[in-house]
Amino acid sequence: MNQFGGNWTEAKMEIVVDYAKAYLTIMNKQNWVKTLYFDGFAGSGLIDTKENEESVKGAALRILEIQDPKPFDIYYFVEKDERNKLSLQSQMEENYFGKNIHIVQADCNIKLVDMARFLKSNSKFRALAFIDPFGMTVNWNSIEALKGLGIDLWILVPTGLGVNRLLVKDRNIPEAWLKKLEYFLGLPRQDITEHFYKENSRTTLFGEETYISKESNAIQKIGQLYTNRLKTVFKFVSDSFIMRNANNSIMYHFMMATNNATALTIANEVIKPKYKL
Repeated sequence: MNQFGGNWTEAKMEIVVDYAKAYLTIMNKQNWVKTLYFDGFAGSGLIDTKENEESVKGAALRILEIQDPKPFDIYYFVEKDERNKLSLQSQMEENYFGKNIHIVQADCNIKLVDMARFLKSNSKFRALAFIDPFGMTVNWNSIEALKGLGIDLWILVPTGLGVNRLLVKDRNIPEAWLKKLEYFLGLPRQDITEHFYKENSRTTLFGEETYISKESNAIQKIGQLYTNRLKTVFKFVSDSFIMRNANNSIMYHFMMATNNATALTIANEVIKPKYKL
């Protein structure tokens, strides 16, 4: 069972479900369109809230319960963990019989590329994808495979909880971390370090001395950088729903990328009320 992350976890799921309802309302008016829902990290279907020892339904089950104005034509759930995959499969077989559901145990990166291939060869399909990864597990080349396709992509970006932790203060980033940053951002390491570090000078007892420092607003810059990266693949990227912990530190940026201007407007409308939390 997955763990509940507080009010922002609930808000994240509500954003996806509210957007899906608006998405299906529009698609329902286009009789020729077939709809695909893709969840790259579907989980077990249930989330442990800890506080009251009860569980709540995750995004996968909430999406399956949408009937009005219509359900999706195909549901494709990816879950790498076998235990979670079997739990999700059991619930769907028991409670959602009759829907066109596919559940696979696989790496989301591979299945994103497979989905891109499917959409290229099936022009009637439009996809809504939800990518809620564990850490920095989504590689940029998987996102890049979606370029030019009929897909709206909601993605959780671990700006504070992931990328920022790899950007050490003195720029002496370990090799393994640099590779991780390159895979995640799709940028060469020189561009990454130039974006987040600056050279400074100070007067010491022995004269001028130069030193390297990390940008003070690094997390905000990570969010903006990922937005800009998405804009190289999609025409539009929504505002970000910024998730903070109890200490008000930024953990994630949650955003939607699309090639449709109307979709962008709807996404921003769905995100805006959540800032009242």
